[in-house]
Amino acid sequence: MDQSEGCSCQPNGTNAPGAGEPVATAAASPGLREAVLAGMRDIPGGFLEMGTPRPRYDVDFDSPRRRVRLKPFRLSSVAVTNRLFAQFVTESGYRTTAEREGWSFVFSAFLPDPAAHPRHPPHTPWWRMVRGADWAHPKGPNSGIEERGDHPVVHISWHDACAFARFTGTRLPSEAEWELGARGGLKGMKFPWGNALVPEGQHRHNVWQGRFPDENLAEDGHVGTAPVTAYPPNGYGLHNMTGNVWEWVADWFGPLPPARHPPVVNPPGPPGGTRKVMRGGSHLCHASYCERYFVHSRTHNTPDSSTGHIGFRVAL
Repeated sequence: MDQSEGCSCQPNGTNAPGAGEPVATAAASPGLREAVLAGMRDIPGGFLEMGTPRPRYDVDFDSPRRRVRLKPFRLSSVAVTNRLFAQFVTESGYRTTAEREGWSFVFSAFLPDPAAHPRHPPHTPWWRMVRGADWAHPKGPNSGIEERGDHPVVHISWHDACAFARFTGTRLPSEAEWELGARGGLKGMKFPWGNALVPEGQHRHNVWQGRFPDENLAEDGHVGTAPVTAYPPNGYGLHNMTGNVWEWVADWFGPLPPARHPPVVNPPGPPGGTRKVMRGGSHLCHASYCERYFVHSRTHNTPDSSTGHIGFRVAL
């Protein structure tokens, strides 16, 4: 797979089909519910110029730009953390897709011996199928999250993200809501803070520096994921809307909403499909390979897929 075919920095269709285990709706304890709501920020409604006039990858369908209108909503200021997800698992007994299937994909540089895990998807040898890798063991069965409570939870399928949302009485944001929040009140900019990748020499998000996939200079201070508040928030008080981890949204993947007058209100995305949209890029994105770390960037994966750089945030 070359760059024009999709986001080759991640594997597609990583796990066997399955919608996950039943989770009661809004059954979270008051403490968990309060913790989730405490992180919510009010996002004003209004018009959004969604997408970009200059696409990097035609297959992403993120161009041409079109105007939509959104009603006010609330969006989590950060991606769901390991600490918060662990509380959800304790209360619900939920087992993620990776736990039930017994494996997930781990970036090879995080493995002490990548050769011990020879299976990988076509054309992406930096992703290795690791038995025992899951949200609580992000680098394999001998790893843990004890010192990573404030990092985004990863190895999360779309089904897992929906289960968390149902249990806590929230939902995944629509793609349009996610982009409106990511832009932080700015119009026509590439990033949540403006157009400069490294404004005044200051890194503002966690992406790859160096030569992908062999050399990670970590000039932004992080190898792998960063804490969810590692960088300053945007104008709406939202952290890490680009870089760090890809974030699932509610929509099926397809073209952006149609350009109409008056604009479409609260576009829900395509009525069906085989892949769900992910937004924002991750710590593995680099200009030489997967330059998808802009506020308009989008990619997709099957809803049962889980890897070490996919997480989510919730909305109301």
